[in-house]
Parts: sequence; structure tokens; C-alpha cells
Amino acid sequence: MVIPMSIRRVEARTLKPGGYIIVDDMPSRVVNVEKSKPGKHGAAKITLEAVGFFDNRKRQAIMPADRMVDVPIIDKKAATVIADMGESFSLMDSETFETYEVPKPADQDLAAQITLNTSVEVWFVLEKRVIMRVKSEK
Repeated sequence: MVIPMSIRRVEARTLKPGGYIIVDDMPSRVVNVEKSKPGKHGAAKITLEAVGFFDNRKRQAIMPADRMVDVPIIDKKAATVIADMGESFSLMDSETFETYEVPKPADQDLAAQITLNTSVEVWFVLEKRVIMRVKSEK
């Protein structure tokens, strides 16, 4: 299955901490936003601090407040772990029953909670899949 690259464009002034943005071709979570007032001859500026979604690297960007920026569209799916493949997990989508492999999470606490037949939440972001959390059984 081919996952389409899903992005939307928004003005930089609308970004808030906790939101998502693409910085240096990497989806990132916005940590801090500082807005400066417009000067006599210039537009207001935005200083963004963001943390990389896949690599946890800090990124910073300075841009005009009216600049259009790319925001990733995140598709959240439920899946069940059906096999431990060493460096990755084999998952089965809970809706379509499609099977696919996802790398093990870098977060050791999250990785320790995942066992066979565990329900997990998988995010599809820019043609990559990542396990974000273990879903609690109800």
C-alpha cells in the first residue's frame, strides 16, 4: 500500500505550542513560539522551536508571520502486534487487517510495554509509520 504524502499549508502566525510543522524536511512538534511586533518598515517575525518527530532533535526557524508553512496531516490508526521481528514489530491494522512492519520505538519505556497481541496506536506521517502509544484495554 502506498501512503500519500499528506501536508497542508497554514500561515506561520497560526502555529501554537503542541502543534506540528515541517522544519528541514522533518515533521516536528512545536515547543515554543515567539512573535515579534512589526517594525516601521517590516512585517512581524515568528521564532519557532520544534522537536523532530522521528529523531527528537531540536530545530529552530525564524520567518515572517505571514509565511505559508507546511503542516503534516497525521493519520492515526489502531493496530495489533502480531510478531517481534528483532528491530521492528509486525502489526495488523485493526480495521483493514493489512499487515506491515514498523520500527521499534526509540522510547525504551514504550518499547517495554509492547508484547504480542498488544493493541497500539500507529501514526502515519510523511510516508513513515511510528508506534506512538499502547492502547489500554477496556
